[in-house]
Amino acid sequence: MAATLFEAARACLDATTIDDKLALTFEHARAFAAGTLPVPADAPAPEPIRMPGRPPRPVLVHPRELPRRGLGTTAGRAAFIHAIAHIEFNAIDLAWDAAYRFRGLPPEFHADWVRIAEDEARHFTLLRGRLQALGHEYGDFDAHNGLWEMAEKTAHDGLARMALVPRVLEARGLDVTPGMIVKLRALGDDATADILEVILEEEVSHVAAGSHWFRWHCERAGIAPEPRFRELLAEYARAVLHGPFNVDARAAAGFSADELAALQAAASDPQVRA
Repeated sequence: MAATLFEAARACLDATTIDDKLALTFEHARAFAAGTLPVPADAPAPEPIRMPGRPPRPVLVHPRELPRRGLGTTAGRAAFIHAIAHIEFNAIDLAWDAAYRFRGLPPEFHADWVRIAEDEARHFTLLRGRLQALGHEYGDFDAHNGLWEMAEKTAHDGLARMALVPRVLEARGLDVTPGMIVKLRALGDDATADILEVILEEEVSHVAAGSHWFRWHCERAGIAPEPRFRELLAEYARAVLHGPFNVDARAAAGFSADELAALQAAASDPQVRA
């Protein structure tokens, strides 16, 4: 049994099977909410970042190697659901890594990322069930490792992690999900669309947590957030920015008008996208 939040987060990160990662996430989130997983101020430094535990499938490939599939067939919809499930499965690890890696922060920081880990596990469970209803399982399709690669790049800097993982990579779901819901409902796949409605609503709060803690880090460091966000986009986010952006959802998730303008400029700037 984990004695601290950091031990619990490490156990969740290290879990190698789907069922173990989910069960540990739900168990430790409940324990943290009940106050039985303290956050010790004198804990040793976190271990260097490494690949989290994962099942042997899906096979991870370069994003360019993933085939494009339409939603008009059951196989195409299954591949789409699998891609979203893969994002949610990665997001479990990303949330636990934030709770584990970044220390000396207010208690609310850890509470946010434990809550988000639990939400992401629930989202994955919903998507996995829908995938199984279509005759597939998580791991049946290839996937990419872009989310975790960004976690590795920002492991040294909580400010950069908050700016880039929730607010750039994960926030992409705010932009594309509304259109996918419309397409799925037009195809009569209300079961998948209903799941995406739940995920979309809750992901706004996840991105908002990233916005809050990005600004908290900036304030602590005496850094103006908008110029720093522009710098981080240029430094880290080449080739991952794609418009159009869901301005309303991103504003609700804590993006300022200046930051939205920075996203739009970076996505259309060939120098940044090179």
